[in-house]
Amino acid sequence: MARVLIMASDGFEQSELFVPLETLKAAGHEVAVAAPETGEIRAWGKDGWGKAVQATATIGAAEAGAHDALVLPGGVINPDTLRQDEKAIGLIRGFAEAGKPVAAICHAPWLLVEAGLAQGRRMTGYGSIRTDLRNAGAEVVDEAVVADRGVITSRDPGDLKAFVGAIEEALA
Repeated sequence: MARVLIMASDGFEQSELFVPLETLKAAGHEVAVAAPETGEIRAWGKDGWGKAVQATATIGAAEAGAHDALVLPGGVINPDTLRQDEKAIGLIRGFAEAGKPVAAICHAPWLLVEAGLAQGRRMTGYGSIRTDLRNAGAEVVDEAVVADRGVITSRDPGDLKAFVGAIEEALA
């Protein structure tokens, strides 16, 4: 059993948080959610605010040493908010420096750019952020999932099965 941390803020893409959360829990892993503050955070969708999830830890109190992997759901609002949060970027760097998997989907690879993890890596992401990934030094490909030296990236909710599969493989 692995300990997985999902880091998000209000405005996450609903399926990109709940599918990994539920699938990894069903596989027997312990999964926690960290946000800027403890309490409820909400998804954002085409029709406005969506489902909520309980964040049981703050990003500032979360530690890479207490977990085996980090999952970063996308959406536009969530990663755009978190990439301006020094504690969030520090936590991502902590997982990477410890050699633990960091998985980002959709717009969440923006966080990997901010953390300095794109340079020289093969990556994918949502279509509108691929130029950002390229400009940060990544080799950008259009594939469902890419794993490169501990960093796992996917394009969008249509890739969730492959994304979660790559996380499970990295935890095995």
